[in-house]
Amino acid sequence: MGFDGFLNWLQGTPIAVAIRENEILFPWIESFHVLAIVLVVGTISIVDLRLIGLASRNRAVTVVMRDVLPYTWTAFAVAAVTGSLLFSTNALKYAHNFYFQAKMALLLLAGCNMVIFHLVGTREIARWGTAERTPVVAKAAGGISLLAWIAVVACGRWIGFTLH
Repeated sequence: MGFDGFLNWLQGTPIAVAIRENEILFPWIESFHVLAIVLVVGTISIVDLRLIGLASRNRAVTVVMRDVLPYTWTAFAVAAVTGSLLFSTNALKYAHNFYFQAKMALLLLAGCNMVIFHLVGTREIARWGTAERTPVVAKAAGGISLLAWIAVVACGRWIGFTLH
């Protein structure tokens, strides 16, 4: 079975069919997905704006991250589950949609940016984490993250307008 065969199988599963054919399930799942994305982008923006140096400069970066990221991860988990359920309803069309592909690539970019920042950018966070000014690496990570998440949202919105 090729990739398209897998996608056809996925959209034929009982849960995908139930969501697709029920008048209430899809809109409710989509609503939870949108709310979760709002929480992801909102909470990660708090961290990103601190890294860039535009907000919460009187709070240590580690404190901001400790206070905010648990909400980000919880919201991301909800967004991933609801997004997967929505995807399953029309997997073949979603998978071949340019904006869906771009959204997935941007999510990967945001994830790689986060991993690199946590592996490299936080090595000396004890030295700079309480300062009002953050190093260029932190500013770059925050800026890339902010732009990537804005683009994820934009692509997500365009999926619905281009799915035929």
